[in-house]
Amino acid sequence: MAKGRVAFMCERCGAESAQWQGRCPACSEWNTMVQFTVPASPAARRIASAAEPVPAATLDLSRETRLPTGLGELDRVLGGGFVAGSVVLLAGDPGIGKSTLVLQAANSFSAAHGACLYASGEESIAQIGLRSRRLQAAGERLLLVAETDVDAIAQHVQKMMPALVVVDSVQAMSAAAVEAAPGSISQVRECGARMLRLAKELGIPCVLVGHVTKEGTLAGPRLLEHMVDTVMSLEGDRHSGYRILRCTKNRFGSTDELGLFHMTETGLEGVPDASAALLAERRNGTPGSSVIAAIEGTRPLLLEVQALVSQASPGGNPRRSVTGLDYGRACLILAVLEKRAGMPMASADVFLNIPGGLRLSEPAADLGIAMAVASSFREAPVLDDTACVGEVGLGGEVRSVPQLGRRLGELARQGFRRCLTPRQADAAGPAKIEVVPVENLVDAFRAGLARRA
Repeated sequence: MAKGRVAFMCERCGAESAQWQGRCPACSEWNTMVQFTVPASPAARRIASAAEPVPAATLDLSRETRLPTGLGELDRVLGGGFVAGSVVLLAGDPGIGKSTLVLQAANSFSAAHGACLYASGEESIAQIGLRSRRLQAAGERLLLVAETDVDAIAQHVQKMMPALVVVDSVQAMSAAAVEAAPGSISQVRECGARMLRLAKELGIPCVLVGHVTKEGTLAGPRLLEHMVDTVMSLEGDRHSGYRILRCTKNRFGSTDELGLFHMTETGLEGVPDASAALLAERRNGTPGSSVIAAIEGTRPLLLEVQALVSQASPGGNPRRSVTGLDYGRACLILAVLEKRAGMPMASADVFLNIPGGLRLSEPAADLGIAMAVASSFREAPVLDDTACVGEVGLGGEVRSVPQLGRRLGELARQGFRRCLTPRQADAAGPAKIEVVPVENLVDAFRAGLARRA
């Protein structure tokens, strides 16, 4: 029996080559080509049986419905639930809660749609059982199997015909036809292709859990992300209780949605009112604190920005510590504050933080960052029930941002009475919130900071 041919693949971009090269011809990265074996049987690579071409206009899509998982935040990101025959790839850092989320989703899904198969290559049956009981996800129709052979998992699926298949994780699986260790480029590629064919042929949705590298990218070939229908990532600080579920690819829905979860003793719980939860511990009248109205996907989200400005030690380099914000953007705002607002940031230590473990890179947060820094520098708190929305330019001007009406609506819903907005923007908002247009940072500080006694 033929073992197949030997080829080489780039770990970064997935480009293939018939022979090893020191530099990838596609992405120009050095020493990224890894050897793998291509199975000899071309028939094993068919996604579905041969069929005659069908005109698109004659397709009957009336039965193509979404299958809700029962977890509202997960369904939001998926676009309403799983699609029959779809393959979803979930990635995230170790310990972030990937296995917890898929186990809860499989248990909830089984209660509504039928038996679900949870195949783990990293835990024993007893370990999965203990975790499922702790998460209160030990349903009768949730079937568990500890298996690393992708062919054995395929046999279980064909025999049981479950409503959902979960593979945790694809890097722990191996195919007998590939002579390589589990987690290698060739094994991950082949196992992903096997599960993709199985899902398409049987019309069963499949979830693949994936590892990430130390750089934060998905481990294995980039081809895996191209093969699957949906790619999601679970993010957050392991020392914080909040987790964010983002979608970077979705063939059946939008990639603009975002799901927010809170990690508890019994697993991940959805946070439907994210703004209220994230601002629950904020105290009014504290210098160095401001509230911004961000847009994550299609959801308006209110976040607190905290800043601490202190005098740097004589002769030492001033420190810059930024958590939850883009470091380059934060440094830009500090330079604008020194040049345009007369604040000596070059001789001060500055610490910036977004509480809750969330990350924000939207330019609309610029004004809120500048207000928090100025508030801490002047020891003057931001006025009560006042929020900030706006992008800051290099000239110190406050520029317009998109979807201002939705941001103002969320602020009004959370009880804020004033919002500093760009003067050039269409600032039509709810009647119960006062819109304060500002042209530059000096105007914003004059309108938003309390005067010291």
